[in-house]
Amino acid sequence: MSKVFKMIELVGTSDLNYEGAIQNAISKASESIKEISWFTVEEQRGSIKDGIITEFQVILKVGFKLLD
Repeated sequence: MSKVFKMIELVGTSDLNYEGAIQNAISKASESIKEISWFTVEEQRGSIKDGIITEFQVILKVGFKLLD
């Protein structure tokens, strides 16, 4: 039987780094989406205030298997 996947877009944020932003997005999505299988980072960006990075942001494409 063939597997079918759905892909969605998430935006994750972290005060510390890009890896934290990725993990935060996937952890939160995993609370309500089952069978998350993969992710791709589409974009990295951040917020700056007074010359200091205040937030790291990532846009992710996340794929998960549709249940039978």
